[in-house]
Amino acid sequence: MSREFRRVGVVGLGIQGAGVAEVFARAGFAVVGVEIDEKSLARGRSSIEHSTERAVAGGKLTEDERTALLDRVSYTTRLADVSECDIVVEAVTEQLSLKADVFAELDRITRPETILATNTSSLSVTEISVHTGRPERVIGTHFFNPAPVLKLVEVVRTVVTEPDVIADVTALIERVGKTALVIGDRAGFLSNSLLFSYLNHAVRMYEQKYASREDLDAAMRYGCGYPMGPLALLDLIGLDIASEVLDTMYKQSRDRLHAPAPLLKQMITAGLLGRKSGRGFYTYEEPGSPVVVPDAKTPRKSTEDAVMPRNVVRVGVVGTGTMATGIAEVFAKKGFDVVLRARSEDKAQAAVAKVRKSLDRAVAKGRMSEVDRDRVLAKIVPAVEFEELADCDLVIEAVAEDLSVKRAVFGALDEVCKPGTVLATTTSCLPVIECAAATSRPADVIGLHFFNPAQVMKLVEIVDTIATSADVVATAHAICEKVGKHPVHCGDRAGFIVNALLFPYLNDAVKMVEAHYASAEEVDNAMKTACSLPMGPFELLDVVGLDVSLAIERTLYNEFREPGFAPAPLLEHLVTAGRLGRKTGKGFRDYT
Repeated sequence: MSREFRRVGVVGLGIQGAGVAEVFARAGFAVVGVEIDEKSLARGRSSIEHSTERAVAGGKLTEDERTALLDRVSYTTRLADVSECDIVVEAVTEQLSLKADVFAELDRITRPETILATNTSSLSVTEISVHTGRPERVIGTHFFNPAPVLKLVEVVRTVVTEPDVIADVTALIERVGKTALVIGDRAGFLSNSLLFSYLNHAVRMYEQKYASREDLDAAMRYGCGYPMGPLALLDLIGLDIASEVLDTMYKQSRDRLHAPAPLLKQMITAGLLGRKSGRGFYTYEEPGSPVVVPDAKTPRKSTEDAVMPRNVVRVGVVGTGTMATGIAEVFAKKGFDVVLRARSEDKAQAAVAKVRKSLDRAVAKGRMSEVDRDRVLAKIVPAVEFEELADCDLVIEAVAEDLSVKRAVFGALDEVCKPGTVLATTTSCLPVIECAAATSRPADVIGLHFFNPAQVMKLVEIVDTIATSADVVATAHAICEKVGKHPVHCGDRAGFIVNALLFPYLNDAVKMVEAHYASAEEVDNAMKTACSLPMGPFELLDVVGLDVSLAIERTLYNEFREPGFAPAPLLEHLVTAGRLGRKTGKGFRDYT
């Protein structure tokens, strides 16, 4: 027989605890909120009042519903006041010793049948539970911030948690309108163990001055559709909290990738904790404000000492695939003369037909007139011979992701293109310098990594090599802005920004499924629900192609030699079995 929950205790009314209290009060439960002193209690009450006020303004609550909700919450500084609660959720600071003390006291004052839950985001629920005389009735209920908004709750069982406790708490979580995901007790649980490794990697990139904070964040927003960039997200979470989560993960995994980046420790020591302190990776209007204000690291456009870009009127595109035709369409739409080079006349005509088909779809949807379509098509000239690219100001190579093929293209371009032509590759992970070395003009070679589909995706990674000249970088930046793209700058190393951050995260997700910690569907749902990602990792792997993903992961591993970057055996086995994702009808899922 399942338990009946009527009264809920919440210990700790910080941002997370106040949100949890609001969730239960919204669902009709009587809630007892506990804080350490009157000042903290007033802050917690204010947080709930402001949150519910916003809900009324947003049409999520009526004024009467808000009044009833607030009446269901009582506030106290006495822990003993939760003694008659049916379940008590602890949401104090993420410190094991503090949580242990709270649970020991809760064990003493509550009824033996009362369930004790911790909202820890990364600490061991098992270690917390042993400080009570009822470890079988201790469980993790990891709500995500902001708790009233985000749907996922990780229900964390230990090896001794009773099955009826898991079942009753799962039912309770679903009763308050959340999605419960039952998982085992490991550092970071599911979502945080994937998320924080990715965030830590981004900090290391910034620490190494590989890319600016603005470019790192823009790359993941525009390149992956993430709602926030990694550094802005760390500022929101709090750098101190992130460091604690990572430290917990590292102590369990001993994976160097989980060890908090030294920069995190330095910033925490300096009091730069993120939004809550008014400064983190960015500077904010005031502590707690989401409004970013300019600071000493904010990029400033200055014409003084600026490098002048080269003039670009005519653009060549080498290749006939989706990327090549998409790039040709992008430039033609912006009025550039485009030469689209293929290996044969038939392939050249087929490539132009691909562009026409794309434009026809835009006409059918009312996004473009037939006159404009014809104007764009008239800008694209099909070509077969490399010599037809001789008078182009910019040539973009978009052939197969094979270094020998790309080098052959660059060697041919070097022979025919006029002096001063910018030669670009749209490789997603191969060394740009290898392409440059196939020419006698490495200073003119640069990476322009467009994202697929090029007509839609805003991001372009501008990859300069050790030999690229400053005016070529300036030209690449200017041309991206002219065609309506968002350029980000980085150096020539495997994965550039997006793939170097994305694929280790995808690999970690595969390892999680390989270890039977969760299913692919559970991981996908968790990451979409908890982190508001457009696609779960396994959905994305199947779309990208498991063979393509494996090739990128091997490239990253071979470049950085990080043991944590080694491709998961499960991914290699699926590729060997021919399960490559959507394109073969079978990957991590089967497709009809």
